[in-house]
Amino acid sequence: MKKQAFMLTLVILSLVSCNLNQTKQLNTDYSLLVNPFIGTDFTGNTYPGAQMPFGMVQLSPDNGLPGWDRISGYFYPDSTIAGFSHTHLSGTGAGDLYDISFMPITLPAVKAKGPLGIHSKFSHDNESAYAGYYQVFLDDYNINVELTATDRCGIQRYTFPEAQSAVMLDLNKAMNWDATVDTQIEIIDSVTIGGYRYSSGWANDQRLYFYTRFSRPFDSYQLDTIPLYKKGVQDGVGMIAQFNFNTSNQEQLIVSTALSAVSMEGAKKNLIAEVADDDFDKYLALAKDKWNNHLSVIEVDGDNHNDLINFYTALYHSMLAPTLYNDVDGQYRGADKQIHQADGWNNYSTFSLWDTYRAAHPLFTYTQPERVNDMVKSFLAFYDQNGRLPVWNFQGCETDMMIGYHAVPVIVDAYLKGIGDFDAKKALEACVATANIDDYRGIGEYKNLGYIPFDLNDKYNGENWSLSKTLEYAFDDYCIAEMANAMGEADIASNFYKRAQHYKNVYNHASSFMQPRDIKGNFQTNFNPEDYTEHICESNAWQYFWSVQHDADGLIELVGGKDRFKQKLDSMFTFNSSADTDLPIFSTGMIGQYAHGNEPSHHVIYLYNKIGYPEMAQYYAAKVMNELYLNEPAGLCGNEDCGQMSAWYVFSAMGFYPLNPVGGEYEIGTPLFKEIKLNLNNGKTFSISAPNLSKENIYIQSIKLNGKPYDKTYITHQQIMDGAQIEFEMANSPQLFNIKD
Repeated sequence: MKKQAFMLTLVILSLVSCNLNQTKQLNTDYSLLVNPFIGTDFTGNTYPGAQMPFGMVQLSPDNGLPGWDRISGYFYPDSTIAGFSHTHLSGTGAGDLYDISFMPITLPAVKAKGPLGIHSKFSHDNESAYAGYYQVFLDDYNINVELTATDRCGIQRYTFPEAQSAVMLDLNKAMNWDATVDTQIEIIDSVTIGGYRYSSGWANDQRLYFYTRFSRPFDSYQLDTIPLYKKGVQDGVGMIAQFNFNTSNQEQLIVSTALSAVSMEGAKKNLIAEVADDDFDKYLALAKDKWNNHLSVIEVDGDNHNDLINFYTALYHSMLAPTLYNDVDGQYRGADKQIHQADGWNNYSTFSLWDTYRAAHPLFTYTQPERVNDMVKSFLAFYDQNGRLPVWNFQGCETDMMIGYHAVPVIVDAYLKGIGDFDAKKALEACVATANIDDYRGIGEYKNLGYIPFDLNDKYNGENWSLSKTLEYAFDDYCIAEMANAMGEADIASNFYKRAQHYKNVYNHASSFMQPRDIKGNFQTNFNPEDYTEHICESNAWQYFWSVQHDADGLIELVGGKDRFKQKLDSMFTFNSSADTDLPIFSTGMIGQYAHGNEPSHHVIYLYNKIGYPEMAQYYAAKVMNELYLNEPAGLCGNEDCGQMSAWYVFSAMGFYPLNPVGGEYEIGTPLFKEIKLNLNNGKTFSISAPNLSKENIYIQSIKLNGKPYDKTYITHQQIMDGAQIEFEMANSPQLFNIKD
């Protein structure tokens, strides 16, 4: 059997070496303009496997080794594959999932000591992927593996040599933060198996059921059981199964697996509904069609192939999470661990809200408004079951990862944009209730003192991030005020508008930075804004200073006016730490103190518009897009974080960005493509043209809106939804045209 028989030349050419004519021919097949390997090296922490948009299944290869670089299961520099599991996280930096791991082999298996275990070598020369598809050749077994998916099912196709072959199912396997608690494998008949895997990790009580059908009977099987102990007492079992097949040369086996968080019966229903046939090509075609429908919402036209790949990969990455979390019959496991019914809507999980409220969720309001409605309903169901809105909802669990109550801006943005039919009164109630849990993460002190003191570690189990919490809460409170005001709830609005100004209480005029304060009101001594301390979340004081997205004008005034603000903003991008500074892992994509690899910096470039220097926003936006997003495995400068890193790029490449995620205004930067069309669900098209755009011509000379001169540095949500036409005249040097911020 020749490895070349499994090479998908068209895919590899489209991802790596298409010339411009080929690119234009492929432009209508957007799935081939996605390179899932982007972000699988360096700090991206993405996975290359197969998934539907927002799908429950993320079927992807696992290298088999733990570690930070392998937090998504796959690290491009590795050379081993130890299984293909059905659940993964996209760039979160959290090592969990890797559920229901299959591995095809020929006997005897190649096995190493744990944690690697049974595995195979592979080469990137014999590996390919695009949206909805992944393929790899296992060198040690001469087996080709192909993966695709439906919403709730993973479909694998193995092409075997003539051999004594087998398929391993290892439910005991766990990596990184994940730990197996209990498992079951039930042999239903000669082609069907089912069971469950319970595990504990970042999500402390994960229950995942599966139902699998082989396309032909296995010849025999073996089951092994490994006892699992908790505090010295056996508390469960880890099961491993080997299904044996005598295979002929190039014989193909299709393995179809449905997942459910409810029950094995629920998984069975999902399999019957979504994968009734043993036809890999059929479901691959459906996956391609669905991805093409989702990716074609935004049409871009340019003459740089890598830009096209980067853009559609970013759009693809933005749609890997949140993830579907109910069965085809609407049942799902809630935050209270009970089974609930979603009637007429879909329940979602995997909400990385500290990251995604900034750009990913605003992007969904244009690309996925129906899902936005369901996501809000998912929040409200979570509120009913858990007593507060989610912070980082994952597998029906609250992880309390990161800070803020950022379900609030997602809800408010949807409400202010008129999206969905969710219960607005209940939504406001949930927002207010969540913001008033006094014993939760410093909210009581924040309300009473106007800030969170940094010297209350003991009260909150050693957790700090006091400065960042103060700023994040202030933004969320502004969002609540905006929704209450729009609903005529004047008292609620007044209270939360006042709370939204609490950011001013941590501004130290002496240092000109936001600075931690103790319970007596004293600013932290020996303060150095370059330091990464426990008082600031994954950032330093330079990076968190700008986290006042809701009141840029107030922040400018606080600093001392536009001139002083520009000096500070310039310094943000030009003040470099010393060469021997040991930066933390989340400080990547650095331009001065600006860290594009982490979310608190993402809006900062666009603050230049607020002080009358749009050319600086254009310069830095182009610099980041062209230098920090690349068509290669190491092409992301920071964790993907469930789509936020990519959503920044999608918005910025279209030429605008939501500095204030609920403000209804989008600050203009510089477009990356000569023609851009955003196809809206109201049937209208918002279009942008920049005929003389190039890598040198990044500066906007003038703007026309619907053929008339336009003098503002932002566009509005209503203009987008009305299907406005914007034309940029571009040149290679700034032009201070008449603008109004």
